[in-house]
Amino acid sequence: MRMLTAVALSLAVLAPAAQATAPAASHPILGIWKLTLPDGSCSETYRFRGDGTTLVTSADEVSESRFDIPAKPSAKGFYKLVDRYVKGNGKEDCAGAVMKPDATVTHFVHFHPSGTLFVMCAAESFDACIGPFRRVAGQGI
Repeated sequence: MRMLTAVALSLAVLAPAAQATAPAASHPILGIWKLTLPDGSCSETYRFRGDGTTLVTSADEVSESRFDIPAKPSAKGFYKLVDRYVKGNGKEDCAGAVMKPDATVTHFVHFHPSGTLFVMCAAESFDACIGPFRRVAGQGI
């Protein structure tokens, strides 16, 4: 019985770290976003869902993740996006990489004032970013 209690307590402590906090329904990240390489050879589609999960398709890759993002941007105008990959199909993305489940990636997202574009950066600056990601209108998430 003591061992079962210890296991239950450790799971209760770890559970919050494994679950993403769902963003507010009005959060600008929610919806479908598409990034196309400049030469048009490949594109990625990100579906940020209201339950804090993401579905990403990139070339042959299909992956799912849980994400955390604050309600408001930092003083510099960036949202810190923490993405924890849950599973993938093991195929290559647009960059030729294969995402490993359980990997955690942090990016900094900056939205255009129109709300229809964003860039994803390595830090809270525009020195190393990819984008723009364009909102895909008229499709459900």
